[in-house]
Amino acid sequence: MVKIGNIEVGEFPLLLAPMEDVSDPPFRAVCKENGADLMYTEFISAEGLIRDAAKSVQKLDIYDYERPIGIQIFGDKIESMREAAAIAEEAQPELVDINYGCPVKKVACKGAGAGILLDIPKMQKMTEEIVKQVKLPVTVKTRLGWDDSTIRIVEVAKRLQDVGIQALTIHGRTRQQMYKGVADWTKIAEVKNHPDIHIPIFGNGDIDSPEKALEYKNKYEVDGIMIGRAAIGYPWIFNEIKYFLETGKKLEEPTLNDRIEVTKKHLDFSVQWKGEKQGLFEMRRHYTNYFRGLPNFKPYRMKLVTLDSHAEIVEVLQDIKENFQEVYAAV
Repeated sequence: MVKIGNIEVGEFPLLLAPMEDVSDPPFRAVCKENGADLMYTEFISAEGLIRDAAKSVQKLDIYDYERPIGIQIFGDKIESMREAAAIAEEAQPELVDINYGCPVKKVACKGAGAGILLDIPKMQKMTEEIVKQVKLPVTVKTRLGWDDSTIRIVEVAKRLQDVGIQALTIHGRTRQQMYKGVADWTKIAEVKNHPDIHIPIFGNGDIDSPEKALEYKNKYEVDGIMIGRAAIGYPWIFNEIKYFLETGKKLEEPTLNDRIEVTKKHLDFSVQWKGEKQGLFEMRRHYTNYFRGLPNFKPYRMKLVTLDSHAEIVEVLQDIKENFQEVYAAV
């Protein structure tokens, strides 16, 4: 059983990545229903929390059915991150996670996210202050390095472990790679198999099928896998991986009805959580992924991303259900 502090997260936990503008409560709800073991909030600005900015504070919303869940924070100032960690702890998650991996220019080039990989002593000091500040377990998500010439991930892992983090997730790319190229899991395995490392090590990057999950589990011996982009529009991937790891067989793919029902759940919660206008707007990024592969879908997609009424969107989903059953069966 893998433990983060005293929190049991399963024998080989599958984690939902903290994706900006994606990993909100509505999306997390459908991922949890479909097998995610541990989830994180979208990353939250430390400065935003300290200023009590509405957008940042709303990201602290968590629900009992999501547990265990971590709140992830990012920032470039040690004192601000310490204060933000205290605010996050008040929201009563199971753990606090630090984002040392975001590659986006507006974050990384200001010294936050993956930018702190250029200043490992500061990274260690910031982490130490956060660990001291909160009573909850502290975890970290990071990348291999800033670029190929700055990969010191084993040293980073040892330093962060020394100051008290309880688990580490490593995305197998550098900041320079962004999301391009292939994730290098051999470097993740170096951390996992290092004799001085005793905290759980989770791998992240390129896992998009049950077969790949099993291959990487066996080959790199990580304690669990974090899944990001592959879950967008396809939350079933968590249960599919679990079933394949247990049986060596593949679950049947979701039916068209399954896709529509999960889309509706996601939509309903989005409207409930954000209000109709914002809830509908934020769902627009998901429709293409939920119905990927359906032929001649563009007219329906255009309706889904332009209509501004919850009831009208539900009608379109019903139309899809009625008009694509035979087509979907043949795809």
